[in-house]
Amino acid sequence: MIKTWLITGSARGLGRSITEAALAAGNNVVATARDPGRLADLQARYPDTLLPFALDVTDAEAAKAAASVAIDTFGRIDVLVNNAGFGHTAPFEQTTAEDFRAQVDTNFYGVVNLIRAVLPGMRHRHSGHIINISSVGGRNSTPGLSAYQAAKWAVGGFTEVLAKETASFGVKLISVEPGGMRTDWGEIARGNAPALLPDYEPSVGAVLALLKNYVGHEIGDPAKIARIILDLAERETLPAHLLLGSDALYTFARADGVRQKEAAEWASVSASSDFDGTDLVALQKLLSGRAE
Repeated sequence: MIKTWLITGSARGLGRSITEAALAAGNNVVATARDPGRLADLQARYPDTLLPFALDVTDAEAAKAAASVAIDTFGRIDVLVNNAGFGHTAPFEQTTAEDFRAQVDTNFYGVVNLIRAVLPGMRHRHSGHIINISSVGGRNSTPGLSAYQAAKWAVGGFTEVLAKETASFGVKLISVEPGGMRTDWGEIARGNAPALLPDYEPSVGAVLALLKNYVGHEIGDPAKIARIILDLAERETLPAHLLLGSDALYTFARADGVRQKEAAEWASVSASSDFDGTDLVALQKLLSGRAE
């Protein structure tokens, strides 16, 4: 079945790979980017099924306009891919308020804006896939990426909540969480770093040194990830979160292990805040929706 895709951040990196894969599979694509001129070569190859559209995802009204154009041109939106995003590596203390807000606005509120624009139509049809490209950084913490990872944690939580809200009427959501990909993300992330205050050299400095050696050697293949995204858009059942890449699996396992260890070590303190005589069985029934 031919579907109509709306993809943000489609001019480069993973967004470009997803756009190419969706078009090659015979789908219609509204490909948004700050500079849609970078899609001219694809438009020449797919003049009838590709519609480039200039979009700043932080602009809620522009997001609505992109959705309207997609519907006016192709009749509906079947798949939304929220891919636009970027990160800058710097200590929080040395990150300007403007840069912090720009990262959160793009990486999180961009997702919110596009979903708000397309969800009513999907709800009306009782169908649709919303694929939010997050990061394993939405499951762990890396010194120097406070704004980026705060936004990605928000994307993961937002996706999980919304997936539960929309499940009863057929709209499916997933947070896709890759590890390192061979795109220009890493170069951008380390390219705007300030001269670090000495106290941040052991933490953020170590991350910047790692990025210097890691960029260009990431194990994530954008073309393979794009094919996975196409497969997800055909599935009726999706997990709320999907890690991609062996590095993502390893990083998440380490981070989750630390969280579980700390939770166990502090469990007695956690439970000590209960009222005396709390009925845990009744509470468990209430939280599971089986209260009598």
